[in-house]
Amino acid sequence: MRKATFSLYELNSLVRQTIDQTLNEEYWVEAELAECRINRGHCYMELIQKDEQSNTPIARAQAKCWQSSWAMLGPYFEKTAGQALHAGLKTRLKVYPQFHETYGFSWIVTDIDPTYTLGDLARRKLEIIQQLKSQGVFDLQKELKLSPFCLNIAVISSETAAGYGDFVNQLADSSYHFQTRLYPAIMQGEQVEHSIIDALNSIYNEIENYDCVVIIRGGGATADLSGFDTLTLAENVAQFPLPIITGIGHDRDESILDMVSHQRVKTPTAAAQFLIGSIDTTVQRIDNCQERMIRYITSRMEAEHLKVTRLADRIPALFSLVRTRQEARIDTLSTRIQSALTLTFEKQRHQLQLLQQRAKALDPTLLLKRGYSITTRQGRVIKNAAEIKPGTEIETRLEQGIIISIAK
Repeated sequence: MRKATFSLYELNSLVRQTIDQTLNEEYWVEAELAECRINRGHCYMELIQKDEQSNTPIARAQAKCWQSSWAMLGPYFEKTAGQALHAGLKTRLKVYPQFHETYGFSWIVTDIDPTYTLGDLARRKLEIIQQLKSQGVFDLQKELKLSPFCLNIAVISSETAAGYGDFVNQLADSSYHFQTRLYPAIMQGEQVEHSIIDALNSIYNEIENYDCVVIIRGGGATADLSGFDTLTLAENVAQFPLPIITGIGHDRDESILDMVSHQRVKTPTAAAQFLIGSIDTTVQRIDNCQERMIRYITSRMEAEHLKVTRLADRIPALFSLVRTRQEARIDTLSTRIQSALTLTFEKQRHQLQLLQQRAKALDPTLLLKRGYSITTRQGRVIKNAAEIKPGTEIETRLEQGIIISIAK
């Protein structure tokens, strides 16, 4: 017996009828968004489930949220979760099945549970924070010291962002000479991570020109902040050698980028106020030091003047005392010198007397009186006869008279 043959439309209609009859309820489903796009007010999604071990997709399905539902669900999710639906988010959706003969099967979304997404985001954020801490980089930025004269600023922001203009104008209105340079970056969406890292790399190549880095977003929606909660961006910011100040403009929650930065403020204007306040603090410290130095020098001068005055009052009495002491010392020295000179003179006189006696005992005239004579030649005393040659004239001195002879 020949089996019945269906046209594709008939077969699809049979599938639609079967689904309508057997799956006629709404179901809550947990899935990750592989794709999410808005077209003509409708939200088109691709749902995916991955194996927990291998991360390999094990299920896929198309889902749609019609404009009538999306007009309410989309804003509600953004307000509650702090960001728009986008690829990579874990979601919990309320759906019912729909099969169309022409367009095929899809799940129709009637509700979204933002608390589920928040829980998953919080879990992922916690995992990133724990990994940063285990690597020892989470607090590296906090250990950096902001220069007390932080005037050269590298800015990472969107060139057209109103917040960037507010930041620059706020600095320009201050009394300090700030120098800023913009490194343009995409500040929302999936390209945030790579864009900011590229800007940081450019700043690093010119790092000697800057005192700090400011990352500001300002002027954007509160959604699309997931790009600031990535591990790679956090690692780059945490290990950057200059202090990084963030002002990406959201109050509801603190991003991982905020957590690892040197200083987190709420808005670009607040970032400018922080930098101005830092210089104000430095100026105040300088003024305080100046006042303390003036007070110290004045006090020291007064103390020294008082010491000089007291010394001046004591000088006459001290001079009189010193004079008396020195006069007594001079008298003592004079007496001692006089005694020493007297003793020395006596010794010298005695020695002279002894020398006189010895000289008198050696006087040649005494020898002559005793019968001795002295023979000389040309005034030189002759002690050896061999020195005299025959025919030499010699002179002999007696006690009385002189004899001149010729030697034979």
